[in-house]
Amino acid sequence: MTRLTALNPEEVTGKTKDLFNAVQAKLGVVPNMMRTMGNSPAVLEGYLNLSGALSHGKLSAKTGELIALAVSESNSCDYCLAAHTFIGEKLVKADPAVLHAARTGNSTDAKTEAILQLAKTLISKNGLVNDEDVNKAKTAGVSDAEIAETVAHTALNVLTNYFNNLANTEIDFPAV
Repeated sequence: MTRLTALNPEEVTGKTKDLFNAVQAKLGVVPNMMRTMGNSPAVLEGYLNLSGALSHGKLSAKTGELIALAVSESNSCDYCLAAHTFIGEKLVKADPAVLHAARTGNSTDAKTEAILQLAKTLISKNGLVNDEDVNKAKTAGVSDAEIAETVAHTALNVLTNYFNNLANTEIDFPAV
């Protein structure tokens, strides 16, 4: 049973309606997470703005999805695991084995694995990483900008994981 209401896009008004319309135009649907975030237009707008900004960063969309899977696995967020597996397969065309490996922070690409391990370390250490943790990423060729974006992607996914875990959002993507 959900704990927060997923709003009906046909019934909302004001800022929430504007945000839902933008999501609908971009995705063709307003997913349950965003429908639930719409209870607070500030939360939905913040999520959309950070997500949008990161889409123009140094890290690729594929890497962003892999980070999302690593973080979601760490935070036991079934909604986000389903959503990012679907997005990873259908939109960024990642191989299912690559997506599955990302959940445990693994990749056949050393730089990608360093990014995923950094994200998982951020989660396990509550952000209190040490020099060795950062130097592992740098040694694998991860730039300062990419490290900064890894932190931002991790934070964005902590937001969605915690939100969906609290709300018990109904999963509207194929379960994994």
